[in-house]
Amino acid sequence: MLPLIFTAAFSLLALAAMAVKHVPDGQVFSLYRHGKPVRLLQPGTHVVLPLLDRVGHRIDLGGRVLRFEEPLADSRDVRGTVYWQVLEPERADAVIEQADQLIRRGALEALHGEAEAVTGDRRALGQQLKQSLNGTLRARGVMVTRVELDLA
Repeated sequence: MLPLIFTAAFSLLALAAMAVKHVPDGQVFSLYRHGKPVRLLQPGTHVVLPLLDRVGHRIDLGGRVLRFEEPLADSRDVRGTVYWQVLEPERADAVIEQADQLIRRGALEALHGEAEAVTGDRRALGQQLKQSLNGTLRARGVMVTRVELDLA
C-alpha cells in the first residue's frame, strides 16, 4: 500500500512540475495544443496543461547572425554576414525554423540579380541587399538590421 501512495504522490508532483514553464527574458515560447498554436508565452512563469500543451518554438528576440559565401559568375566569391532579429514573434513562429534558409536564399537571389553591381561599392550593395531581404521578411515578423559584404 505504501509504494502505491509514493507512486501516486510522485506522479502528482511530476505533473505539477510539467505544468510550470519559465520563459527567460529576451525569449518567447510558442505554445501548441494538439499540433496547433494556442498562444505565445512572454517572459516570466506560466502554468500550462501538462499533458495537452507543449512548447513548439523557443524564439530568441535578440539579434542573430548568418554568414554565407557564394561564388559568382565572374569566378569571384562574395562572403557576407547578415544580422537579423525577430520583431513579431506571432508572425515569425510559423517560419522560425526556416528563417536561416529564407535569409540565405533571399541574399543569394539578390546577389545573382545584382551581379553587375557586385563590382561596385560593397556598402551600397549591402544596403540594396538589406532592403531586398526586408521587403520579403517583414511580413513574416523578421527584420534584417545590417548586411556586411566582403568581395574576394
